[in-house]
Amino acid sequence: MENLTNQQIIDARLDDWRKLAQALHARFLTDDFVTGLRFVTVVAEAAEAAGHHPDVTLTYPLVDLKLISHDVGSITQRDVDLARQISEIAREQGISAEPTAVTQFELALDTADLADVGPFWAAVLTGSVDALTADEVRDATGRVPSLWFQGTEAHEIPRQRFHVDLWVPHDVADERIAAAVAAGGRVVDDEQAPSFVVLADPEGNKVCVCTILDR
Repeated sequence: MENLTNQQIIDARLDDWRKLAQALHARFLTDDFVTGLRFVTVVAEAAEAAGHHPDVTLTYPLVDLKLISHDVGSITQRDVDLARQISEIAREQGISAEPTAVTQFELALDTADLADVGPFWAAVLTGSVDALTADEVRDATGRVPSLWFQGTEAHEIPRQRFHVDLWVPHDVADERIAAAVAAGGRVVDDEQAPSFVVLADPEGNKVCVCTILDR
């Protein structure tokens, strides 16, 4: 299957869904557990028929879904097709979506030696060095956020170089940044906007607010 570009995904006009770092995400407001379970059951039947399965989180008031073609590690047409089918199921059941509420939280660690530190973080976060793939530690069960490694110059121990990446829908990034600034933060670097904007809290702790635009 052909990997779809970010622009192709936007042009697909999946109104209920947003692409964040790697996958398509959606949130459906079911209001109660029984409605959510009924919705998830029909989604599961559709996914089984399609031979393609979303990640599903069912809680009392809502259902979160994530779609990605795991065999290629990207979004393909089958994800788009299943996303449309899931949205249609929601409409048939009178369930509304809240696409601007989806987010993805990642940790990043600057390092000059991925081969040296990567296995440690894979082992401590997931219990297995096998969770390290390329430049990222990813827990397939979703217990911990993804940790990715950004190449940098060598530095002396114990200097620590963690930063937070917060992926938000591209159409709410400006609103989220404005809210953070109004709450006492400041913009540190917006040269790469709308791809990402670096913010800092009043004590200087930084976060990158990321979108799929211009990537």
